[in-house]
Amino acid sequence: MSLKSIVREIREMRDGIGSISKRGAEGKHWLRRTKSHIAPDVLVTPYEPVQQGQWANLPPELLLDIIRRVEESETSWPDRAVVVFCASVCKSWRSITKEIVKTPEQCGSITFPISLKQPGPRDSPIQCFIRRNRVTSTYLLYLGLVPSENEGNKLLLAAKRTRRATCTNFVISLAADDFSKSSSKYVGKLRSNFLGTKFNIYDSQPPHDVAIQPNCRSSRRFSSKQVSPRVPACNYLVSTVSYELSVLCTRGPRKMHCIMNSIPISAIQEGGNAPTSTSFPQILDEPFSPSPALKGKRPAADSNSGSLSELPALSQDSVEPLVLKNKAPRWHEQLQCWCLNFKGRVTVASVKNFQLAASVDPSHNVSAAEQEKVILQFGKIGKDMFTMDYRYPLSAFQAFAICLSTFDTKPACE
Repeated sequence: MSLKSIVREIREMRDGIGSISKRGAEGKHWLRRTKSHIAPDVLVTPYEPVQQGQWANLPPELLLDIIRRVEESETSWPDRAVVVFCASVCKSWRSITKEIVKTPEQCGSITFPISLKQPGPRDSPIQCFIRRNRVTSTYLLYLGLVPSENEGNKLLLAAKRTRRATCTNFVISLAADDFSKSSSKYVGKLRSNFLGTKFNIYDSQPPHDVAIQPNCRSSRRFSSKQVSPRVPACNYLVSTVSYELSVLCTRGPRKMHCIMNSIPISAIQEGGNAPTSTSFPQILDEPFSPSPALKGKRPAADSNSGSLSELPALSQDSVEPLVLKNKAPRWHEQLQCWCLNFKGRVTVASVKNFQLAASVDPSHNVSAAEQEKVILQFGKIGKDMFTMDYRYPLSAFQAFAICLSTFDTKPACE
């Protein structure tokens, strides 16, 4: 049988499972409505077995081979949604799919939500773009080189800005229409100080470092909407973005540096590895919605989902965090402006444009090539359109939060 036939059967079986679940829910509702009546003592006949698709009872070896072939054939979105279909069929299909799908560091692809909190590839960056909506104060992160005309881009993360008297908050979510901190789509947030020169990045889930203290003021976001008791009612500080003050208040390029508290400096040393999350808690551990038509349909949850990480805990007392700084631009005499080589990914001059690289001392034993490597690149390509390219050891969530800090007004820094 051809691979297209296998994919078609997977989609049909997934739709069938959804209709079976709906009928089951209707049956339970009918039982609740009639349970007060007295029924005669009769022999209860067993239910007839539920008719399943021809792929439901495949041998594990054959199923592993099929899913592997599907995963290898679909390398980019929207075709990669077929891999999500496989993970949404049932628990056994989900576990096998999660074993086959590699992290972005290994394959350079984003498949499940957990990929957004895993480091990017080492060799080539993952290219994304950000669309800003000034009216709603929202920022949408999409996967791809440039926006397409048919609105078929893959949405990765969304953020909404709220201004207060003393600070500015950016709430980051998996959905573009749900920014509640009590929602299962809540990922984290970005908070500024009064001047807009310092930003704290908070993760909704505990990081690898047990020494990082949660922001207890966010404990009130825990509500009855959260089903899983394993989801903490706190925000954990994982990174800090600082902008250098301009003493003379003269316009010029911004100077920024980022302290990545959740990433050790050893991650960029030879043989080093960045902490990599393996799964969200159950409430967030679900595949991406492959299409708007499936929005609102929740795939089968894995009740045995693993912990946030299987790596050893990182201690701030013994490990130095990674520090990133922006690469200094050069003054172009003919253009009379500051310039950076964005390799064609940035086309409009803006004070928001930047490139981040590692800031290390010679004692850290980091090669010169690694120090010159651009880890995060952000720039403007049109009105309310920006590109974002990130790579190892940053994740999409960390890179997006750093880029969001540029959208806050900073008159004291430029």
